[in-house]
Amino acid sequence: MGFDQNKDGKEENAASETKTTLPTTCTGQDDASDSEERLSRQPSEASCYATEEEEEAQIQLGPKWSIKQHLEKDKDDESLRRWKEQLLGGIDVRAVEEVQEPDVKILSLTILSPGRPDIVLQIPESGNPKGLWFTLKEGSHYCLRFSIKVSNDIVCGLRYTNTIWKTGIKVDSSKEMLGTFSPQAEPYTHEMPEETTPSGLFARGSYSARTKFVDDDNKCYLEMNYTFDIQKEWPSK
Repeated sequence: MGFDQNKDGKEENAASETKTTLPTTCTGQDDASDSEERLSRQPSEASCYATEEEEEAQIQLGPKWSIKQHLEKDKDDESLRRWKEQLLGGIDVRAVEEVQEPDVKILSLTILSPGRPDIVLQIPESGNPKGLWFTLKEGSHYCLRFSIKVSNDIVCGLRYTNTIWKTGIKVDSSKEMLGTFSPQAEPYTHEMPEETTPSGLFARGSYSARTKFVDDDNKCYLEMNYTFDIQKEWPSK
């Protein structure tokens, strides 16, 4: 979600810390002036939207190949053939059409925090949860786990972006490369690096966020807008 206070020290290792497996977020009143100064320099929410779009790199990619074409290419190279078969897993290549767009569905978001029950949130079909989606405790350690279903074809360079605003001011933005996934019957699970929610008087309150999942072709599979809270304590059951 992008609230790690030690984020600068971890960015270089973010890629190695993420885990993709098969199924099987100013402290106290002493920081008040610093928080006010930092927030006062942030752009408005409207300007943030435009900035994000301008930051998207325009990458020129080659022609799209079907799964069958990938398998036929270099078929005489035994090591490449085995690598491709491993990537594709147990997919029935004979049932796949010659050219088919990958279909990616983000099924659920799970919030993991040590010593707490997992918070499992289903992604609505509209992509936009209604009302307050969840509440986190200030100063708590947590990580996000997504359940991802891939169908039809390989999705290349799937990445996650997340932007957070508080009272219309951008307070955090993060990006994470999830990787390349082949289609399979069971969903993948991808766990993000651990983060820490901010704490203190100015950190508490309501936030709005926008999360996107986009591939190397800049095809967006999910754009989700939602709200969440950071409070002094975890919500009561």
